Amino acid sequence: MDPGLTRCGLGCVDIDPRRRVRLVEVGVVRTPPAQSPELRILAIAEALDDWIARLGPSALSVERVFAQDNLRSVIGVAQVMGVVMLAGARAGIEVAQHTPSEAKAAVTGSGVAGKAQVQAMVARILGLAEPPKPADAADALAQAICHGWRGGGTGADGATEMVSAGGAVRASARTPAQRQWAAAQAAARRTGAVDPRHAG
Repeated sequence: MDPGLTRCGLGCVDIDPRRRVRLVEVGVVRTPPAQSPELRILAIAEALDDWIARLGPSALSVERVFAQDNLRSVIGVAQVMGVVMLAGARAGIEVAQHTPSEAKAAVTGSGVAGKAQVQAMVARILGLAEPPKPADAADALAQAICHGWRGGGTGADGATEMVSAGGAVRASARTPAQRQWAAAQAAARRTGAVDPRHAG
Protein backbone atom coordinates (compact mmCIF):
# COMPACT_ATOMS: atom_id res chain seq x y z
CA MET A 1 0.00 0.00 0.00
CA ASP A 2 0.98 3.58 -0.69
CA PRO A 3 -0.78 5.34 2.20
CA GLY A 4 -2.37 8.75 1.86
CA LEU A 5 -5.66 10.42 2.74
CA THR A 6 -6.32 12.01 -0.66
CA ARG A 7 -5.02 9.07 -2.73
CA CYS A 8 -4.26 5.68 -1.22
CA GLY A 9 -2.69 3.19 -3.62
CA LEU A 10 -3.61 -0.47 -3.29
CA GLY A 11 -1.80 -3.26 -5.11
CA CYS A 12 -1.96 -7.05 -4.85
CA VAL A 13 0.43 -9.47 -6.54
CA ASP A 14 1.19 -13.17 -6.49
CA ILE A 15 4.87 -14.17 -6.40
CA ASP A 16 5.91 -17.75 -7.04
CA PRO A 17 9.01 -19.47 -5.61
CA ARG A 18 10.95 -18.49 -8.76
CA ARG A 19 10.23 -14.82 -8.01
CA ARG A 20 7.90 -14.43 -10.98
CA VAL A 21 5.27 -11.80 -10.25
CA ARG A 22 1.65 -11.75 -11.41
CA LEU A 23 -0.71 -8.82 -11.00
CA VAL A 24 -3.85 -9.69 -9.06
CA GLU A 25 -5.42 -6.25 -8.69
CA VAL A 26 -4.45 -2.58 -8.45
CA GLY A 27 -6.39 0.56 -7.62
CA VAL A 28 -6.46 3.88 -5.84
CA VAL A 29 -8.89 4.95 -3.12
CA ARG A 30 -9.61 8.67 -3.41
CA THR A 31 -11.17 10.80 -0.69
CA PRO A 32 -12.15 14.48 -0.99
CA PRO A 33 -9.99 16.88 1.05
CA ALA A 34 -13.10 18.79 2.11
CA GLN A 35 -14.53 15.70 3.81
CA SER A 36 -14.00 15.24 7.55
CA PRO A 37 -10.90 13.14 8.39
CA GLU A 38 -12.80 10.37 10.14
CA LEU A 39 -15.00 9.79 7.07
CA ARG A 40 -11.95 9.76 4.80
CA ILE A 41 -10.26 7.20 7.05
CA LEU A 42 -13.48 5.15 7.11
CA ALA A 43 -13.62 5.07 3.30
CA ILE A 44 -10.03 3.79 3.12
CA ALA A 45 -10.64 1.22 5.87
CA GLU A 46 -13.74 -0.12 4.10
CA ALA A 47 -11.89 -0.39 0.80
CA LEU A 48 -9.02 -2.24 2.48
CA ASP A 49 -11.39 -4.61 4.29
CA ASP A 50 -13.05 -5.36 0.96
CA TRP A 51 -9.69 -6.16 -0.65
CA ILE A 52 -8.71 -8.47 2.20
CA ALA A 53 -12.07 -10.27 2.08
CA ARG A 54 -11.98 -10.71 -1.70
CA LEU A 55 -8.29 -11.38 -2.32
CA GLY A 56 -7.16 -13.08 0.90
CA PRO A 57 -3.57 -11.75 0.97
CA SER A 58 -1.02 -13.58 3.09
CA ALA A 59 0.65 -10.29 4.10
CA LEU A 60 0.14 -6.55 3.93
CA SER A 61 3.00 -4.20 3.11
CA VAL A 62 2.64 -0.48 3.67
CA GLU A 63 5.04 2.34 2.88
CA ARG A 64 6.75 3.42 6.08
CA VAL A 65 6.31 7.07 6.96
CA PHE A 66 9.46 9.14 6.96
CA ALA A 67 10.31 12.68 8.04
CA GLN A 68 8.86 15.39 5.82
CA ASP A 69 8.58 19.14 6.09
CA ASN A 70 4.82 18.93 5.67
CA LEU A 71 3.58 17.84 9.10
CA ARG A 72 -0.04 17.67 7.94
CA SER A 73 0.92 15.19 5.21
CA VAL A 74 2.87 13.04 7.66
CA ILE A 75 -0.09 12.91 10.05
CA GLY A 76 -2.44 11.79 7.27
CA VAL A 77 -0.04 9.08 6.14
CA ALA A 78 0.43 7.88 9.73
CA GLN A 79 -3.34 7.71 10.22
CA VAL A 80 -3.73 5.52 7.14
CA MET A 81 -0.83 3.32 8.30
CA GLY A 82 -2.77 2.74 11.50
CA VAL A 83 -5.78 1.63 9.45
CA VAL A 84 -3.59 -0.88 7.60
CA MET A 85 -2.08 -2.25 10.81
CA LEU A 86 -5.52 -2.68 12.38
CA ALA A 87 -6.92 -4.36 9.26
CA GLY A 88 -4.00 -6.78 9.18
CA ALA A 89 -4.29 -7.57 12.88
CA ARG A 90 -8.03 -8.21 12.60
CA ALA A 91 -7.48 -10.52 9.63
CA GLY A 92 -4.64 -12.34 11.38
CA ILE A 93 -2.06 -11.54 8.70
CA GLU A 94 1.39 -9.99 8.90
CA VAL A 95 1.91 -6.30 8.29
CA ALA A 96 5.29 -5.23 6.93
CA GLN A 97 6.67 -1.76 6.37
CA HIS A 98 9.24 -0.79 3.76
CA THR A 99 10.60 2.69 3.13
CA PRO A 100 10.08 4.28 -0.30
CA SER A 101 13.80 3.83 -1.03
CA GLU A 102 13.61 0.11 -0.19
CA ALA A 103 10.69 -0.37 -2.57
CA LYS A 104 12.41 1.64 -5.31
CA ALA A 105 15.61 -0.35 -4.90
CA ALA A 106 13.69 -3.64 -5.07
CA VAL A 107 12.10 -2.86 -8.44
CA THR A 108 14.69 -0.60 -10.11
CA GLY A 109 17.99 -1.33 -8.36
CA SER A 110 18.23 2.28 -7.15
CA GLY A 111 16.76 3.71 -3.97
CA VAL A 112 16.62 7.17 -5.53
CA ALA A 113 14.77 6.24 -8.73
CA GLY A 114 12.16 8.69 -9.99
CA LYS A 115 8.45 7.95 -10.20
CA ALA A 116 8.54 7.41 -13.97
CA GLN A 117 11.31 4.82 -13.58
CA VAL A 118 9.39 3.01 -10.82
CA GLN A 119 6.25 2.96 -12.98
CA ALA A 120 8.19 1.64 -15.99
CA MET A 121 9.93 -1.12 -14.02
CA VAL A 122 6.74 -2.20 -12.24
CA ALA A 123 5.10 -2.52 -15.67
CA ARG A 124 8.06 -4.53 -16.95
CA ILE A 125 8.11 -6.86 -13.93
CA LEU A 126 4.36 -7.49 -14.24
CA GLY A 127 4.38 -7.74 -18.02
CA LEU A 128 1.94 -4.85 -18.44
CA ALA A 129 1.52 -3.02 -21.73
CA GLU A 130 1.48 0.35 -19.96
CA PRO A 131 2.85 1.64 -16.64
CA PRO A 132 0.31 1.65 -13.80
CA LYS A 133 -1.20 5.11 -13.23
CA PRO A 134 -1.39 7.19 -11.18
CA ALA A 135 1.99 6.96 -9.42
CA ASP A 136 0.24 5.92 -6.19
CA ALA A 137 -0.86 2.68 -7.89
CA ALA A 138 2.67 1.93 -9.09
CA ASP A 139 4.09 2.73 -5.65
CA ALA A 140 1.62 0.31 -4.04
CA LEU A 141 2.66 -2.44 -6.45
CA ALA A 142 6.34 -1.66 -5.80
CA GLN A 143 5.64 -2.14 -2.08
CA ALA A 144 4.00 -5.49 -2.74
CA ILE A 145 6.82 -6.65 -5.01
CA CYS A 146 9.43 -5.43 -2.53
CA HIS A 147 7.90 -7.41 0.31
CA GLY A 148 7.31 -10.49 -1.80
CA TRP A 149 10.89 -10.59 -3.02
CA ARG A 150 12.40 -9.79 0.37
CA GLY A 151 10.23 -12.48 1.92
CA GLY A 152 10.93 -15.05 -0.76
CA GLY A 153 7.38 -15.16 -2.15
CA THR A 154 3.84 -14.57 -1.03
CA GLY A 155 4.42 -16.37 2.24
CA ALA A 156 2.51 -19.56 1.41
CA ASP A 157 4.85 -21.55 3.63
CA GLY A 158 4.58 -19.01 6.45
CA ALA A 159 8.24 -19.49 7.33
CA THR A 160 9.83 -16.77 5.27
CA GLU A 161 11.59 -13.76 6.69
CA MET A 162 10.38 -10.21 6.44
CA VAL A 163 11.67 -6.72 7.18
CA SER A 164 10.21 -5.28 10.35
CA ALA A 165 9.32 -1.64 10.94
CA GLY A 166 12.75 -1.11 12.47
CA GLY A 167 14.48 -2.38 9.35
CA ALA A 168 15.67 -5.60 10.99
CA VAL A 169 14.99 -8.97 9.40
CA ARG A 170 12.93 -11.21 11.60
CA ALA A 171 11.28 -14.59 11.23
CA SER A 172 7.59 -14.86 10.56
CA ALA A 173 5.54 -14.21 13.68
CA ARG A 174 2.50 -16.16 12.54
CA THR A 175 0.84 -18.77 14.67
CA PRO A 176 0.49 -22.29 13.20
CA ALA A 177 -3.18 -21.58 12.45
CA GLN A 178 -2.29 -18.36 10.64
CA ARG A 179 0.32 -20.21 8.57
CA GLN A 180 -2.27 -22.82 7.54
CA TRP A 181 -4.78 -20.11 6.63
CA ALA A 182 -2.20 -18.20 4.54
CA ALA A 183 -1.25 -21.42 2.73
CA ALA A 184 -4.89 -22.17 1.94
CA GLN A 185 -5.43 -18.62 0.66
CA ALA A 186 -2.35 -18.74 -1.56
CA ALA A 187 -3.36 -22.13 -2.97
CA ALA A 188 -6.89 -20.89 -3.65
CA ARG A 189 -5.58 -17.90 -5.63
CA ARG A 190 -3.26 -20.09 -7.68
CA THR A 191 -5.84 -22.78 -8.49
CA GLY A 192 -8.99 -20.68 -8.66
CA ALA A 193 -10.53 -22.57 -5.75
CA VAL A 194 -13.32 -21.06 -3.71
CA ASP A 195 -12.29 -18.77 -0.85
CA PRO A 196 -12.99 -20.86 2.31
CA ARG A 197 -14.67 -17.83 3.91
CA HIS A 198 -17.22 -17.82 1.08
CA ALA A 199 -17.72 -21.56 0.81
CA GLY A 200 -21.19 -22.58 1.64
